[in-house]
Amino acid sequence: MSWRPHSTHGVVLTAYHASNKAAAGSKATNSAEVSPRSRKSGQYTMNQGNVNPSLDKVAFNRSGSQDSLDELSLDDYWTEVENIKQDTNTSQEEQNVVKEPDEGELEEEWLKEAGLSNLFGECAADPQESIAFLSTLTRTQSAAVQKRIDTVTQTLRKKNKQHQIPDVRDVFKQPGNLQDKAGDINGFQSTESNETKNEEANGKAECVAPEAARNIGDDFPAPVTDINLEISFAEQASNLKDFTRVRNEKEDDSLLPNFRLTQDKTGTTKIGDLALQDMKKVSSLALIELTALYDVLGTDLKMQRAAKIKVRECGLFRVPLSTLLDQDQKKVPGTRVPLIFQSLIGHIEKGGLDTEGILRIPGASSRIKALIEELEAKFYEGTFNWDNVKQHDAASLLKFFIRELPLPLLTVEYLKAFHSVQYLPSKKHRLQALNLLVILLPDIHRDTLKALLEFLQRVVDHKEQNKMILKNVAMIMAPNLFSVHTSQLKNVDKGALEGASSAARTASVMLFMIKYQNLLWTIPKFIVGQVRHQNVINQKKLTKEKAMKKLLKKMAYDREKSEKCISENDAPQGFIRVQAPQFSKVSMAVQLTEELKAGEILARFLSQESSITAKNIKKEEVCLYEIGGNIGERCLEDSTYMKDLFQLNPNAEWVIKAKPSV
Repeated sequence: MSWRPHSTHGVVLTAYHASNKAAAGSKATNSAEVSPRSRKSGQYTMNQGNVNPSLDKVAFNRSGSQDSLDELSLDDYWTEVENIKQDTNTSQEEQNVVKEPDEGELEEEWLKEAGLSNLFGECAADPQESIAFLSTLTRTQSAAVQKRIDTVTQTLRKKNKQHQIPDVRDVFKQPGNLQDKAGDINGFQSTESNETKNEEANGKAECVAPEAARNIGDDFPAPVTDINLEISFAEQASNLKDFTRVRNEKEDDSLLPNFRLTQDKTGTTKIGDLALQDMKKVSSLALIELTALYDVLGTDLKMQRAAKIKVRECGLFRVPLSTLLDQDQKKVPGTRVPLIFQSLIGHIEKGGLDTEGILRIPGASSRIKALIEELEAKFYEGTFNWDNVKQHDAASLLKFFIRELPLPLLTVEYLKAFHSVQYLPSKKHRLQALNLLVILLPDIHRDTLKALLEFLQRVVDHKEQNKMILKNVAMIMAPNLFSVHTSQLKNVDKGALEGASSAARTASVMLFMIKYQNLLWTIPKFIVGQVRHQNVINQKKLTKEKAMKKLLKKMAYDREKSEKCISENDAPQGFIRVQAPQFSKVSMAVQLTEELKAGEILARFLSQESSITAKNIKKEEVCLYEIGGNIGERCLEDSTYMKDLFQLNPNAEWVIKAKPSV
């Protein structure tokens, strides 16, 4: 379909169909004019005189699933693009936020982000830390790193730069031995396993014939597909025997599977559950794994470098998220999502999410501009009157806030990578890539994205009343989220093949992010396993490097202290000792059984503790933490089986404490 300006008061919609009847009907001009009034209300006034009845039947007889994103269902996307074009301030100076990299520069930046920068430059003389890190990688991860090292090496040779570049190939030649040693803790062996065979079956299950999918009614349950987090995504992909590297462009999106995490007795790890030091290692591993996955799938991972630009240092709109967070934390310590963003969502929800077209219908442009100026002047003073803000105006302000960020919500570095997810061959691969990309986002961007996706899901939950089904919400939000500048939308042509393809792809990625958001904030077990392995290696190295005198002195002190407190702090075999220093001076001995879960320990503590502080705590405000051993710190979900986790990390301490404020 194409959508081109017809006059200052409306637009002409022209539909193209491949069928013979449609071709014959195309001799007559099919048009639909939209009046200014109907555009604001989000509805079209169709000129039925020149419309082919058969085409009308095709346009409204879409797939039965609300998740379908066929070419005939992109009306909301293009309506939103037109609204953005009309609201764009052409006088606003826009800067190029993308820096064109020199040859090999992206690879050097990639190695830096992956935590391997000390293989080059001034730190290259002592690469032992990186060597230890590399020894924990899988076969496909090692190949991804080697590929980038080779590119940088060749570039440096061309430039005749005298850098000392260590040969790390010896590390990569021994992945089998290294993985065998850490097999129990990592769980990312490259050999084919039962889980990988299940991956093959699930991959084939996704390639259901479009005809079969269309015959399934709305009430038929979507297929269930298991997501294996114990084995590297790239290793799973490389072990598939019947593997198609190119996505089928005719793939039917009308029936999205219900992805399900396989049960992990040691507990699922969510973003925010780990200590900062371990989370940095997770980010490095996620980047390497994402790159390895793309390499295996034969898809180009498109990443960019951010250029230095001038940005506003205060205010609410067109301000970087990091600047906003600094401002807000002075007002409300512990804030993780910008206050204006929270206020806009809160005001929309206060008016009720049952309002029809709550995100589709735009607010009046003049009112939006006036509200922006008033918010800038009064928001932090606390004198802004939210009662004067209409619900649709608040929704328009929310979208304006997102698309006018000087550094996009999905970041300059990873925006193209998010977009390129749609080029991956299967839905499972796309979900895996999105999972890794979310992990890579900076905290403020990731937390704000989470708040947005949770809000959008609540909008979808009221679809019966507001008429905003999942695909509508995805198509409306996609142009606001996937453009570095609104000026990029000025030249978007709905009729052009490239424009239509880009619209469908970005809307589909947006749909995935909303529908599967609970899975995207999960840290894969194989990555947590690699972090545990790295910690063990670092601890051994630290032990060797420490001066023996200090070590012996500390050991003697600890032994003397433990002997005095043996009756209080030591747990008999088959027991663990749980401490809660924030709430109680007394620790609790807990017997390990096959069925004991973390949630049961929390419940037992809260029911037994008699202190005033503990009585005022709610269970959802505290967490049982695994601290030390082969992990820095990890908040355990209630369903974690304690005996299984104890066997994985027998040297850990178990502490009950308050969760960090959200």
